[in-house]
Amino acid sequence: MKSVLSILILCYAVSLPAQTLPFSSITTYPDTYTAGSVAARMIDGLGFRFYWATEGLNEKDLAYKPSSDARSCQETIEHIYEMSFMAMNAPLKKVNVNGQDVKLPFAEMRKKTLENLKAASDLLRKATDQDMKDFKVLYSDGRKLYEYPFWNLINGPIEDCVWHAGQIVAFRRASGNPIAEKDFFMGK
Repeated sequence: MKSVLSILILCYAVSLPAQTLPFSSITTYPDTYTAGSVAARMIDGLGFRFYWATEGLNEKDLAYKPSSDARSCQETIEHIYEMSFMAMNAPLKKVNVNGQDVKLPFAEMRKKTLENLKAASDLLRKATDQDMKDFKVLYSDGRKLYEYPFWNLINGPIEDCVWHAGQIVAFRRASGNPIAEKDFFMGK
């Protein structure tokens, strides 16, 4: 009886629609070049790399750290998660504050990071040139509000996240779980 029940549960689970996360591919692109569409495509490239860098990570991979004074793979993912809010908050004109909840389980944090990047990309893709001029990185340490131009988001958090996605790829290779081969040039 237990085996029949197990088979029924397994069949039900397999029949459920798979939850798709953004950025498993980025094959479509805008027809025109605007400040917003280029910034959105930068986020798309980051999301695509983060998706595949983190796909199929296991506990051993997440715990891996190249040296005692380095971040672990999990800590690197937490750092990207925190910066994904900055990417999303600039077009929302929302203030970033320290201490986003980084105590989420890995799968939930990965999903939320990808959703944040997708939201940022969608907002940027629709942005006019004037909108882009108005987007700022707003940050509060609890005492003071700091304001930086959108340019700082590009050379700061966005590029930092790309850098860290590459670290995750190196970490997982070192822990024995190399990334599946993808065509990053074509976005698939």
